[in-house]
Amino acid sequence: MSSLEKLRRSPNALAPHYSAFRVDERLLLTGHSHQAWPDVAREGQLEAFEDAARHVDEKWERAFAKAERVRDGFRQLLDDDGSIALAQNTHELVTRFLSALDLRARPRLVTSEGEFHTLRRQLSRLDEEGLAVVRLQVDPVETLAERMAASVDERTSAVLVSAVLFETARIVPGLDGLARACARAGAELVVDVYHALGALPFTVAAHGLERAWIVGGGYKYLQLGEGNCFMRLPPQAETMRPVFTGWFAEFDELGAEHSAAGVSYGRGASRFAGSTYDPTSHYRAARVFDFFEERSLSPEFLRSVSLHQTGLLARLVDELDLPESVIARDRATPREAFGGFLGLECPHAELVARQLADEDVLTDARGHYLRLGPAPYLSDEQLQATVERLADVLKRVGVFSPP
Repeated sequence: MSSLEKLRRSPNALAPHYSAFRVDERLLLTGHSHQAWPDVAREGQLEAFEDAARHVDEKWERAFAKAERVRDGFRQLLDDDGSIALAQNTHELVTRFLSALDLRARPRLVTSEGEFHTLRRQLSRLDEEGLAVVRLQVDPVETLAERMAASVDERTSAVLVSAVLFETARIVPGLDGLARACARAGAELVVDVYHALGALPFTVAAHGLERAWIVGGGYKYLQLGEGNCFMRLPPQAETMRPVFTGWFAEFDELGAEHSAAGVSYGRGASRFAGSTYDPTSHYRAARVFDFFEERSLSPEFLRSVSLHQTGLLARLVDELDLPESVIARDRATPREAFGGFLGLECPHAELVARQLADEDVLTDARGHYLRLGPAPYLSDEQLQATVERLADVLKRVGVFSPP
């Protein structure tokens, strides 16, 4: 019996490794937002406490070793040996990146209307302050990267786009062509892979992103928990000087004399480093990365599980035979063109999500999309129960009355 077949059976073969989160007792369809942590995550957190208690301020050598293990985990997923800067969240990393651009000479930023709130809010605020922020419509997704490439000019500092869109889970194709267009124009390319890593294989070389900045984190599909975000630095990062810079960016030179002549930067990832942080998240993430290796939870395997689970959810929702005015989904696009969750168009998405929570089914809503995010520790029976409760909720709130 294959590993995927074992996971399809009830009880799920992985579920016992997530006993603290009680994944076999609960309908946790928030795998696209916050997956359960494996039980070994607790070991990492306890190790962080023990190192702090034993070594006090001398703990940092051990903490930095955990941070390097986290970097290695992200490098392996990206199949890339480049420098990886770490931070508590992607906003820290994106703002450091933006502060390193010559926005006086090139005050134009290109993005899409489908970016996560980290970019949406920050770029909107910069737009208010006089930067030219160009937002392209997402649809048709098939031409989004091509339209972005056509929008790049000599005044463009950077293009910022997601590999997988956070509302619909649509995979954005053509990033390699967009990368080439940015390189020709001397603009930087930032690709947000938060909804890609752990949901589908995504490597630097496969998408032609050797000169791209890649940001993401482990809060979602990788089960690393909070505080584990990263930015993959392209070669040209070595010449850039972020304005928002923390003292860890010169950590290796703290004993040297510092003059007022200019601010110095470390090499590699330290150039975009911040300041003192809580290393507990890295201890936890290092242990979870080890767990993924021990259980052979490779991107290819997780993708096969994800396609099975989202495909099953889609079929079960279709079998409800709901009117398009109640629940609709993109049936014309194959599941292979989507990431790790099922996005359902629903005018009452927020109300339905709240009602589902009352039924002990955790989902979420983004605008008019109800998002169902399975995870590899859930069984097919749990997914079926989820859709049954969805039908019950729709009847109860009065937006669907069966014939």
